[in-house]
Amino acid sequence: MGILTGKKGLILGVANAKSIAWGVAQACHEAGAELGFSYVGDALEKRVRPLAESLNSTFIEPLDVSDDAQIDQFFDKVKEHWGEVDFVVHSIAFANKDALRGRFSDTTRDDFQLALNISAYSFVAVANRAKGLMKPGGSLVTMSYLGSMRAVPNYSVMGVAKAALESATRYLAADLGEDGIRVNAISAGPIRTLAASAVGEFSRLMEKSARGSMLNRNVTQREVGNSTLYLLSDMASGVSGEVHYVDAGFNVGAGDPGAS
Repeated sequence: MGILTGKKGLILGVANAKSIAWGVAQACHEAGAELGFSYVGDALEKRVRPLAESLNSTFIEPLDVSDDAQIDQFFDKVKEHWGEVDFVVHSIAFANKDALRGRFSDTTRDDFQLALNISAYSFVAVANRAKGLMKPGGSLVTMSYLGSMRAVPNYSVMGVAKAALESATRYLAADLGEDGIRVNAISAGPIRTLAASAVGEFSRLMEKSARGSMLNRNVTQREVGNSTLYLLSDMASGVSGEVHYVDAGFNVGAGDPGAS
């Protein structure tokens, strides 16, 4: 019996087998959870569906978090399929590549709004729909990065979006706490994912993060998955409004991801 046996949850944001969300999904599946997945567009469906089916998922539906009508349709389908959910993992972020290069002061209004909308507001929108399908004990977890707290080179507007996401996590925790629903964020160290490919000089960032961490290495997607599993489970029943770092101790060290 796993710690999520009998629980049903949504994993939002898997892009491929290297996604942090996929590491979370594997950990939750092995812990006994029944999982549902989202995808955006035909290209991603071809990647996500086989992965989801390998974990015996029977709920694999499109979800464009920039479209309120589609968010409503997605959660209507969740209600029809399961009736209720126990947890939601939000691992969704996006910014135009051009907005992650050059000077932050040159960020356009459209690029700023896009990054904040997809990367931060979407968590609020998802939580708003999910809360009606959750009983006390429900849990929502989102994914952040240290760029929310430090000015990391080439992270730019995404760092601002992650700062907004972490703030939203605290306000959602305060709001949904009266319903017995917990809301937390994971701040993961750098991991090679599809999203990370948009960050300039990412290999250099990983090298510096490994050198500056307490464990002298970077973390794996599975380590992030295991920590997320804890926050989703009843073992974390007293934890809400937290940003939990899974970065091999880098955030408390003297290292700086932008230093030479």
